Amino acid sequence: MSIQELEQTYELGVYSRRDIVLVRGRGARLFDENGREYIDCAANVGVSNIGHGNEAVARAVHEQYLTLGNCYSMFYNPVRARLAQKLASLAPGNLNKVFFCNSGAEANEAAIKFARASTGRSEIIAAMRGFHGKTMGALAATWGPEYQKPFAPMLPGLKHVPYNNFAKLEAAVGGNTAAILLEVVQGEGGVRIGDKDYFQKVRQICDTNGILLIIDEVQTGFGRTGTLFACEQFVEPDMLCLAKSLAGGIPMGAVLCNDRIKVPVKSHTSTFGGNPTACAAALASVDVIEKEGLVEKSKTLGEYFLKELRDIKNSKIREVRGLGLMLGIELKEKAGPYVQKLTEKGVIVLLAGATVIRLLPPLVITKEEIDTVVEALKETLGR
Repeated sequence: MSIQELEQTYELGVYSRRDIVLVRGRGARLFDENGREYIDCAANVGVSNIGHGNEAVARAVHEQYLTLGNCYSMFYNPVRARLAQKLASLAPGNLNKVFFCNSGAEANEAAIKFARASTGRSEIIAAMRGFHGKTMGALAATWGPEYQKPFAPMLPGLKHVPYNNFAKLEAAVGGNTAAILLEVVQGEGGVRIGDKDYFQKVRQICDTNGILLIIDEVQTGFGRTGTLFACEQFVEPDMLCLAKSLAGGIPMGAVLCNDRIKVPVKSHTSTFGGNPTACAAALASVDVIEKEGLVEKSKTLGEYFLKELRDIKNSKIREVRGLGLMLGIELKEKAGPYVQKLTEKGVIVLLAGATVIRLLPPLVITKEEIDTVVEALKETLGR
């Protein structure tokens, strides 16, 4: 059987597959089983910020696994301790505590529970078009019947309001509101960037009413938007949810919390959360981001990429949006066929809704690679 046939035969069919067998990656390039090369503008949906095949992370994982691969958090561990200290030192505002888990959905799931435990309230307000994961609690916060319908009924106490509309959000706030959960840039929702004034008003209403502000940076964290964390450009949260690029491609999530978060001992734990192998990968990945100046590269290359995209004169394009190396091209028609055509031209991109082409390249992408992507887009979109 072919690789495709093996996966189709033995895996549950919950993924919409593209007919490519990827076998290798280096930097911002991917290679399929036939040796064909692609420029990666998906980065595993924002995972591969430091690029593919980073040797520093590989060495860290190898050495740590041979030393002590796993260590449940009932015991102390020096690698976990160093990572917790590092993340607290990097975190914006007064976020000084860390809960470790394994994914973005788990981070958001934990934050919802922490909000309820810390406030004694049960309602969470989230945004339409928001995406926070597909575990049951996170799924209730995620917008979209296509995700929720097969698993209804949802966790009670979740409300959705239009994004960037403070009046609607304010009207939804009540005496039982525990937290407001938002992305500062909606990734799956179409690369929609929040208004700074909106987020400042959200912060104010949280402070006035004893509500916790949870910011989901699973996709935007670790340099993606031109600052280490996107919220630095918008607002200070009470909890910051992280995953994807945290550990250089090794599964890991985290919730950074301030002193308002109080959770009983044993009430929420994770067997693999904070395991030494993932922590070593995360320390190495953060070190790469700092030493290679990837946050600044995201800012400068993102500005260049955005300008080049906006300079494309094409009647099919409705709008180009972006922050750092998180970019969206909204079309006046379905984007799916163009995603496929770009793949055929050797450029891998993502969808963000039916009409948006999303670009999330590794932060190590070069200007020359960006130019190649822009030319491929011009050719693909035609006139």
